[in-house]
Amino acid sequence: MLFGKYRAAVTLAALLTLPCFGAAATPLDEANERAMQSIQQTMKEQRIPGLQIAVIKDDQVVLSQSYGLANVENHVPATRTTLFPINSATKSFTGVAMMQLAEAGLVDLDAPVSDYLDGLPEAWQSIRVRQLLAHTSGLPDILDQKGLIGGGSEQDAWKAVKLLPMDAPTGDRFAYNQTNYVLLLQIIVKQTKMPYEKYVAERQFAAAGMRSSTFGDSYDLIANAATMYSYFPRKTDAQGDDERLSHWFYDIPPGLWAGGGILTTADEVAHWMIALSSGRLINAANVRNMWTPEKLNSGADGSWAAGWSVLETSPHLQVAGMGGARAAFVVYPDDRLAIIVLTNLVGANPQNFIPKIAEFYKPLQAR
Repeated sequence: MLFGKYRAAVTLAALLTLPCFGAAATPLDEANERAMQSIQQTMKEQRIPGLQIAVIKDDQVVLSQSYGLANVENHVPATRTTLFPINSATKSFTGVAMMQLAEAGLVDLDAPVSDYLDGLPEAWQSIRVRQLLAHTSGLPDILDQKGLIGGGSEQDAWKAVKLLPMDAPTGDRFAYNQTNYVLLLQIIVKQTKMPYEKYVAERQFAAAGMRSSTFGDSYDLIANAATMYSYFPRKTDAQGDDERLSHWFYDIPPGLWAGGGILTTADEVAHWMIALSSGRLINAANVRNMWTPEKLNSGADGSWAAGWSVLETSPHLQVAGMGGARAAFVVYPDDRLAIIVLTNLVGANPQNFIPKIAEFYKPLQAR
């Protein structure tokens, strides 16, 4: 078991960081205090409006906090129940879904995609399912800088991408793109005979106690969802103004939800990670398999495993889900540690400051 049974995290910083009845501060108390100080300093430096953090260490959620504002203009505070989009970190949930189907005998990860989907271009048919999960397929991307290619609907984009040449020979290199996860969604729908979002809700959200997690984007009316912001200059600004906070709108149609559709909380991601490590979602042995980098044709490790970015393999494994340049969770299985940070600022890139927080907890003796 990587983390173990979930223990409810207390909500007040004082209760998390101050020992009871005058007892001396423990190393965990000190790690939590340093983590909270670091997070608040980072928020100030990066001008992050709102943020949630949860830390799992030695089988327990040892820190769960929220800071700042979920909505700046209306002064709505971010709380532990505020929903944040995790965008591309959704791919880790899709990785779990595919491992579940493999365990159920519904998908062979080493089989070609043409075993499950009809009507694909000839060049696509021999791509293995694993290569979709790890972005080594060589497929052209269904998105460009303007959004869906083809200038129209999901159907238009799907027709357009199937007419494009391959970007690279299959298995030659890692190249992140969304077409891989459009195909994975289609496989899940076909093999489970239910919509992708329903499958994930039933087999992962419900199993992990993620009661408020859902799917959507900026166009959907989702109660208690944080407003997204950016300091990036508007395209219409002649000079640009990186001091002005503006709304950020993101469009993720349902056909792309396997690559980026989830809204959730740091606490609920923590529930999910512990359910994953305890074998309630997939067999414990398959968790490590899911985190093993996909090999390239050269024999070298690719940058991704099955739905997860592999940050390091040596001396200790580190894997992550990252999305929208504003949400990230990093798992340090050899240290029995995981850190989840969700924000509402594009460009916050929590994966860049999570390692600093991790250093506060790594020296703690595992129990």
